[in-house]
Amino acid sequence: MSFIVNMARVISLVNQKGGVGKTTTALNLAAYLAEEGKYVLVVDMDPQGNATSGIGIMHDQVNCSVYDVFTKGVSIKDVILPTKIANFSVVPSNFSLAAASVELVNVENREMLLRNTLLDIRNNYDYILIDCPPSLGILTVNALVASDEVLIPVQSEYYALEGLGQLISTIQRVQKNLNRDLRILGAVVTMHDKRTKLSLQVLKEMTRHFPNRVFESVIPRNVKLSEAPSHGLTVKQYEPWSKGARAYKRLAGEILKQER
Repeated sequence: MSFIVNMARVISLVNQKGGVGKTTTALNLAAYLAEEGKYVLVVDMDPQGNATSGIGIMHDQVNCSVYDVFTKGVSIKDVILPTKIANFSVVPSNFSLAAASVELVNVENREMLLRNTLLDIRNNYDYILIDCPPSLGILTVNALVASDEVLIPVQSEYYALEGLGQLISTIQRVQKNLNRDLRILGAVVTMHDKRTKLSLQVLKEMTRHFPNRVFESVIPRNVKLSEAPSHGLTVKQYEPWSKGARAYKRLAGEILKQER
């Protein structure tokens, strides 16, 4: 059991490319951190709400979401929902969040909204994982400003490294202007097929882009990882002995070793 003394580690999962495994990584990493007795909160910052439905919370069950926190002054404490996994809660999202980018245009210090919101609850958790949308807009900037660290999932494919320069540039601008303590936790390779030369080449390029910051735990391309969200389950719940489950358990172990 975890006894929380310090504020939570806040980690954003960011990549402006879609389909790289951000949500899969957020949910499964959270599940294995919770298994280790850590109190974990996943904040779904993607209007698609896949982290919400992927943990078994249907959109018609969501009365309040991140959108209501940002635009209506609803307390985040009133939005948090439990999951079926002990120590694991979620701040849900739905498509209404897509309107926030427009509605927040004239809001002063709009980049600080999530950071200020999380101050009320950071002492209640060991880890807060923020699942970001596939863009570098105001929602992702809010996540970066609110975070201590950035975890970058990168799909093991030909075009995987395209756009990483833009992502790193965005992180650096946030560091310079809004959150000087933000750091890159590392990159994790997802959907990896060790049988192909291409996957091995991507892994090599990743190591060059992020020296000493590529996690040893590589997430394989695995059918159980793909199937689990359709049942509203993490892979730990769905098929705990699968290759995908074992990979995320190892990743959680690596992150736990880096605790402050």
